[in-house]
Amino acid sequence: MLLVLPVGIMAQEPFVVVLDAGHGGHDPGTIGNKAKEKDINLGVVLKLGEMIEKNLSDVKVVYTRKGDYFKTLQERCDIANDAKGSLFISVHVNSVDRKNRRRSTIHGAATYTLGLHRSADNLAVAKRENAVMMLEDDYSERYCGFDPNSTESYIIFELNQNKHLDQSIEFAGKVQKELRTTASRADNGVRQAGFWVLAKTGMPAVLVELDFICNPASEAFMASESGRRKLATAIYNAVDDYKRAYDISTGKKVPEKKVSSKKQRRQETGAEEAPSVESATGGSPSVVSPGSASSVRTYRVQFMTSPRKVPKGSSKFRGIDEYVEYHEGSMWKYSSTDLADMRSARRRLAELRKKFPDAFIITIVDGQRVN
Repeated sequence: MLLVLPVGIMAQEPFVVVLDAGHGGHDPGTIGNKAKEKDINLGVVLKLGEMIEKNLSDVKVVYTRKGDYFKTLQERCDIANDAKGSLFISVHVNSVDRKNRRRSTIHGAATYTLGLHRSADNLAVAKRENAVMMLEDDYSERYCGFDPNSTESYIIFELNQNKHLDQSIEFAGKVQKELRTTASRADNGVRQAGFWVLAKTGMPAVLVELDFICNPASEAFMASESGRRKLATAIYNAVDDYKRAYDISTGKKVPEKKVSSKKQRRQETGAEEAPSVESATGGSPSVVSPGSASSVRTYRVQFMTSPRKVPKGSSKFRGIDEYVEYHEGSMWKYSSTDLADMRSARRRLAELRKKFPDAFIITIVDGQRVN
């Protein structure tokens, strides 16, 4: 799985993770037979924040709420932006209409990034989460006439090109992998839809739907202490991996990850490792293995990402004699040619950052990019 890191964040600035427990106060969110979404969200977020603060000493955690009180969607965005967040994680619980025949059996986790709603289901989730703004007396004025129930209103998200989308998708893939393997949730995939809290936060951002509260088995899991800890551990693992890659990209020396790291994580977080389960709607993004001791490992410096192919001879390549170009998803990516060791990569990183301040180091094993 490829990793693209936050742009616009310099190495000397603190790495800030903003944790957003959805709903709260007079807004209960979705409701199950016994549990309420607002309580599940907060329980998972508080455990997640505690894990990060305990194990990642150089990461600052900011909460949009730490108790049972209401924060508007825009207030959540303002908290994240004022904190100059490096990563925004909004935690929620899913549900479907009472008339849905699959209401008691539907299950699985999904992680959303900002983007076009490519299905009616994605749009329905976005409408439900955005509808929170209607609890505010002056919501129409505050949100500039945005109507969360009108499909036409979502055109603004189609026109709003989020420069952190690529990074958000990469992190979302990590979250989905961990929710599947660590928390034993069925993998409903990385999806895109128009969420206000993702559109108005100036950083890589995801919205996690942990599972379906309308499914009694899923509700019981999310309402339990052990279930919340497993869910928090899954997201923590994704944050840990993302931060490690971020440190490498900024030239910071990072200790090699030990083979026993997963066991060590379980000890640190207090969570048991859940058995791997098959995906219900498609697997998580593939991860390229680091390879055996005989594998050829090199490094490159990725310096540019573009939604369109940059033509050869463009002024953007001025001063760069050779580069590697490849297409992934909807993005074109550009990096230096292979470098034999990390020392050479750091030197090339320093050179390229004079023109491309958001450049970062990537690892190549046997011609394939790895985490």
